[in-house]
Amino acid sequence: MTNISTRLPALTTEVHGTGPGIVLAHGGGGRIESNFGSLLPLLAEGHTVTASSYPADDTVLDLDSLADALVAEAATERFTIIGFSLGTAVAVRAAARHPERVRGLVLAAGIARADNRTRLALDLWRALLASGDRDAFARFVVGSAFSPEFVNGLTEADLAATVDMIASNIPGGTAAQAALIATVDTTADLPGVAVPTLVVGASEDLLVDPANHRFLAERIPGAEYAEVKAGHVFMAEQPDAWHSLVLDFLERHGL
Repeated sequence: MTNISTRLPALTTEVHGTGPGIVLAHGGGGRIESNFGSLLPLLAEGHTVTASSYPADDTVLDLDSLADALVAEAATERFTIIGFSLGTAVAVRAAARHPERVRGLVLAAGIARADNRTRLALDLWRALLASGDRDAFARFVVGSAFSPEFVNGLTEADLAATVDMIASNIPGGTAAQAALIATVDTTADLPGVAVPTLVVGASEDLLVDPANHRFLAERIPGAEYAEVKAGHVFMAEQPDAWHSLVLDFLERHGL
C-alpha cells in the first residue's frame, strides 16, 4: 500500500444501509444524488453504502489524495467502489493504492486519461464558470451530457426546465473537479487491477468518447464490459438498465 496522503480534501459523507461495503465515487460537476440517486436505495437494501461528496469549493484536487480521502471515509474495512466519470479514475487509483481494502470495481462512462475532445470540453466548462454565465454552462451540459435522442425528445418546456434546473444547481467545486479530470492518468494502474471489475460504457456519449470506456475494459485483466444506449449521464436516460447491470454484477461476485 502506498502511504496515505498527508493532506486529504474534506469530503461530506453519508452512510446508508447495512451489509457488505459499497463506496460511491461521483463524477465531476455531479453529486451523489444526481449520479447515484436512484441506485443508492437499491444498494442500501443489502449493503453498507458510503456516499461521499467532493469539496464544494475551489480546493485544488489531486487524484492520490482524493482517492485516499474516499478510502478514509469508508464505513467498512473492505468495499466495492462504484465510480462514474471522474469517479472511475478515483476508483482505479484507490484500488491501486489500497488493494487490501478494495474488493471490486464498477466503472461507468469512465476515463483513464482525458483525450483532446474531453479536454476541450473541460476548458469550455471552466471558461463559462469563470465568466459566471451559468445559463450558457447549463446549455452546454445538456447538449453534451445527454444523447441526441434524449435531448431531441424533450418538449420545449421540458428542455427549458432542464436548462434552468442545471443552471440553478451547479455544485460548488465543479471548476476544481474539471481541472482534475484534465490531468488524471490511471493508464499505468489498469494492468494491476486484480479484483472483479465491471466497465459500463455509454454508446451515445458525446462528452467522453466511448472509446475511453472500452479502453478501461481492455486494459483491466478480466474486466467485464457492458454498454448502454445512452449519453454520458446514462443513469438518467436508462436507469433500469443501470440498476440491473450493477446489482447483477454484485450478486454474481458475492460483493
